[in-house]
Amino acid sequence: MIIQHNISLKKYNTFGISAKAKFFCEVNSTKDLEEVLQLGEYPEKFIISGGSNMLITKDIEVLVVHINIKGKEIISETEEQVILKVMAGENWHNLVLWTLENDYGGLENMSLIPGNTGTAPIQNIGAYGVELKDTFVSCEAMEINTGQVRTFTKEDCQFGYRDSYFKNEGKGKYIITSVTFELSKKNHLLNTSYGAISQELEKQAIRNPTIKDVSNAVIAIRQSKLPDPSQLGNSGSFFKNPVVSKSEFDDFTKHHPKAPFYKVSEDTYKIPAGWLIEQCGFKGKRFGDAGIYKNQALVLVNYNNASGSEILALAHKIMEAVQDKFAIRITPEVNIIK
Repeated sequence: MIIQHNISLKKYNTFGISAKAKFFCEVNSTKDLEEVLQLGEYPEKFIISGGSNMLITKDIEVLVVHINIKGKEIISETEEQVILKVMAGENWHNLVLWTLENDYGGLENMSLIPGNTGTAPIQNIGAYGVELKDTFVSCEAMEINTGQVRTFTKEDCQFGYRDSYFKNEGKGKYIITSVTFELSKKNHLLNTSYGAISQELEKQAIRNPTIKDVSNAVIAIRQSKLPDPSQLGNSGSFFKNPVVSKSEFDDFTKHHPKAPFYKVSEDTYKIPAGWLIEQCGFKGKRFGDAGIYKNQALVLVNYNNASGSEILALAHKIMEAVQDKFAIRITPEVNIIK
């Protein structure tokens, strides 16, 4: 096990923030991870994987542990379904492409989401009407304090909208080492009703789409709206779409009758945060090297050398503007490292 010193984290976070790790190591197996957690000379550890859902606002003074555990394993299968176990360090989008190559359905709507598989349950990642929990069976996670491995069921994970046990009671207590999915092998249930998927398929003259067609449509839509992190630092959607009560929704639509929305339940409605931010005039604006992406107001970007603190300050400016204009509170989707 090699402990490195004063390592730049620029390539380990998709925002491209040039923070440094005072101590850094990479783990490529659960055995490596167990050994690292037992290093008494580094009592605190900071865990990083794909670095796609975080904003680092300072140098990290404790041991940074990069999770790079790879591997995929079919646990069981029938004619209808396959149970697939995926290790935490597998790139998420590459995993989705692999499932499509094997005609396994369920993940296609979540194509091109940045990051690694191990962090997907923390956020309950989702896109275009589908969330991780829809195909999730369980995950294995190592307890940081003891090195013990525990299996978490879907119920244990307490999934919510961009939320889970690992962001609340379990925050900082566990490191997810693998995730197990249940995917379809035939008679795939396609979800094409959310967002612009059906329009994109129509544009491509596809009337009987396959799961690969749905993935391609999602990729086309995302590429038209979201910048490539390798070209322009970002973490995808920075803010959650706010969910409001019926009374709040009725008051909102009375003043903004043309605003887009999605009905979540009889009593709750989701309002697109990107629309709210755009109405406040932020879309495409730049404040030094921190800015809002020109094609999607939900995405904050690092044009070159913005610090994490500068991007966070911009986020606060946006949140305050939305609150003042609409009396609606929007909150970050990304994990802020302060």
